Amino acid sequence: MVNQVNGNNLPEEVRKKQVKKAAIASIVGTSIEWYDFFLYGTMAALVFPRLFFPDNDPYIATLQSFATFFVGFLARPIGAAVFGAFGDKIGRKATLVATLLFMGISSTLIGLVPSHEQIGVAAPILLVLLRFCQGIGVGGEWGGSVVLSTEWSPKKHRGLMGSMTQLGVPIGLFTSTAMVSLLIYLTGDSFYTWGWRIPFLISLLLVGFGLYIRNGVMESPQFTKMKAEKRIAKKPVLEVIKNHPKEIMLTSFARLAEQAPFYIFTTWVITYGVENLKLDEQIFTNANSVGSILELFCLPLFAFLSDRFNRKKVYVTGCILTLAMSFPFFWVLDTGNILWIFIAIGACHVINTVLYGPQAALIAESFPTHLRYSGASLGYQCASLIGGGIAPMICVYLLHKFGSTVPISLYIIGLCIISTISVLKLKDYSSRDMGENLPLHPINENMTVGSDVS
Repeated sequence: MVNQVNGNNLPEEVRKKQVKKAAIASIVGTSIEWYDFFLYGTMAALVFPRLFFPDNDPYIATLQSFATFFVGFLARPIGAAVFGAFGDKIGRKATLVATLLFMGISSTLIGLVPSHEQIGVAAPILLVLLRFCQGIGVGGEWGGSVVLSTEWSPKKHRGLMGSMTQLGVPIGLFTSTAMVSLLIYLTGDSFYTWGWRIPFLISLLLVGFGLYIRNGVMESPQFTKMKAEKRIAKKPVLEVIKNHPKEIMLTSFARLAEQAPFYIFTTWVITYGVENLKLDEQIFTNANSVGSILELFCLPLFAFLSDRFNRKKVYVTGCILTLAMSFPFFWVLDTGNILWIFIAIGACHVINTVLYGPQAALIAESFPTHLRYSGASLGYQCASLIGGGIAPMICVYLLHKFGSTVPISLYIIGLCIISTISVLKLKDYSSRDMGENLPLHPINENMTVGSDVS
């Protein structure tokens, strides 16, 4: 039983294979999830206003479309709580299979929703419901993937292993935007009638591949050990909220400088470029594709630097760089120069990786083993409500209200200041083993930890 209890006691060859499998499974699974999630964001900017909200003026239609985009973020904390509880009670691996299925089926069904012209008001209602389901799936995915990969990782490479999950974001963004650009080219005007559905329908095939990869990964060694020692939390979500509210709050606020600007620079910018700068949408989808390729190289680099140096210092550096980019980004966009637009969007992607690279390990390290899936998921996903999900709507409103991008730049600066303060207040657990990084709350009359995993 010892080999099943502690991954460090497995034969070295087996352990190394499992570390590699965990890394690959994290990359593949989260790439599929983010492909689906980002695909919706791109369609919310390009297609959904005219197909599902055609009776409103362009400003209201765009605002409504981004409101459905926000619904996915609204659901993410719910997914974090539901799947986080399962992940801390029945295991990381089984829960990740469920999140992948949930997301894939929801995305495929979005590709089958009739337009407003065909079924009237039922069309946007169905769209909102399926977007909500997407959010639930993604809400449970990230935490489990990060926990599984970091719990398999040796301490000195934890930041790098955590970034394997983060790589799913640029891969998902690249594949979704590249797919949209390809189909716009291949289908022309038909893209806005039926061509847009194809990327969603492909999700079902991607999910099958992802499930095949994930089935080859063993359960996390730390969860296996915890289960053998009968230290499974009966109510992990309630316990982590009760015992670690500060960590949940600080990790959520720490994400604001990363998440909100990311969706401004990748999703809302498409609407701004097309409607205000009168540029072709493919300029921005292609620029985001290039930016996502840059992220593939930069994400593991900054994660590695967080292992080599101080994780919090790397993260704060990213906050400062994002703040510094808030005004120049829009100055460059407003020139209308395509080359400079590509450079500006690419630079924003690179700066974002300074934050996103070390972020997975930073959040996972902040919670004890028996509450880690729930705590990391809630900390990460609660930022969706006040960060990325609402950011495009805020940008639409601010631009419409003031006729300038200056308030948007100030909005980004405010988020960066909040994130910097939050990161500095987090404790640094990067030098400790994952099983030791916080007190494990020994069983007593005030705790609900026990052998009951039902």
